[in-house]
Amino acid sequence: MQILPFYLVCDESGSMNGDPIESINQALPALHQEISTNPTVADKTRFCLIGFSDEAQVLQPLVDLSDIDSLPALAAGGLTAYGEAFRTLLRCIDADVAALKAEGHDVYRPVVFFLSDGIPTDDDWRQAHKELVEARYGPKIIAFGIGEADPATVGHVANFRAFMQQDTSVSPAQALREFAASLTRSIVRSASSIPADGSGGFQLAVDETVPGFSTVSLDKL
Repeated sequence: MQILPFYLVCDESGSMNGDPIESINQALPALHQEISTNPTVADKTRFCLIGFSDEAQVLQPLVDLSDIDSLPALAAGGLTAYGEAFRTLLRCIDADVAALKAEGHDVYRPVVFFLSDGIPTDDDWRQAHKELVEARYGPKIIAFGIGEADPATVGHVANFRAFMQQDTSVSPAQALREFAASLTRSIVRSASSIPADGSGGFQLAVDETVPGFSTVSLDKL
């Protein structure tokens, strides 16, 4: 079986408290429902949820979403330690890919959806990020910034596509609903492009535009 692992890495810092964190928690059941009830998608994908603030925590280890009844909720509080998120993610990816391979699966390069509403509060996050993207199983990262996030930082985190909430067109809550819908679409479309006979590659189908967000260039230095 060919498996495409997806990781949602979500900011749980104090500034996410209220509508932002509630919007994500309200959207997770819809994501779970859409993926878990589509056998073609569920069989070919695995999903992991990581929350981070002062520390990072694996809230849902990598799983076939059809094997669980629900996803855990996020809870806001603390600072915004990007480095902790990247180090935790790297450990997870290394262990998860090894485990999938040991089960006899062919594993595609992992895909990460990273979401933050602020700037990193730790000084060494860039080194942790560098180690993540340069690792053997370095993931494709799609980064989303809302609220007080810095567009240049969001663009640095991403290595595939980056988006920044438009200041006036939507609220953070509305933007986060669109973020969750985009994540769900990406999982469904990408999984649907994986050949059923295991004959080759697939197309990572991430939205080029997301309502309420502007695209951040990854080419600016």
